[in-house]
Amino acid sequence: MAAKNTAPVAAAETRAAKKAPAKKPTRKAADGKASKADSAAQQGRAVELAVRPGEKPWTDREVADVRATLEADEERLQVEIAAAEEEISQLLRQGGEGAGHDQADVGSNTFERDQEMTMARNAKENLILVQAALTRIDQGEYGVCESCGEPIGKMRLQAFPRATLCMECKQRQERR
Repeated sequence: MAAKNTAPVAAAETRAAKKAPAKKPTRKAADGKASKADSAAQQGRAVELAVRPGEKPWTDREVADVRATLEADEERLQVEIAAAEEEISQLLRQGGEGAGHDQADVGSNTFERDQEMTMARNAKENLILVQAALTRIDQGEYGVCESCGEPIGKMRLQAFPRATLCMECKQRQERR
């Protein structure tokens, strides 16, 4: 009797477990009543994330959408970095002056290598911002301005999920 291959099923279960948010156990306050966070969780809200006055609290769906966007950005940036590093490697192997290379070819290769290095550096910086945003979501600190400590705002974060500054602080930074 042949053994059944369970690897695809196990892999699918692992992916499903990673995508499904972990359920938090409900905690009761010392007086035996459910806490504010527990009642919010039962209503489908991610209460731990900051919002501006007048905004509705983050829902689990909104947080999941932002997380999915950030995770897709993370994957895309990792692919871009790998491609840029491979291109840089090839340009370095083609190297400098030698047989068959005139000064124009060397200059062109140097310019192209510098462009690739700049693109790789920018992608790495963006990857760091994306990973930091994912960490802040996991820690419940997402949506707080790094400069003033006030909420950034849901609309800004939904449009630009790796934002670290509220609009006021960002405008102040750009004026400098």
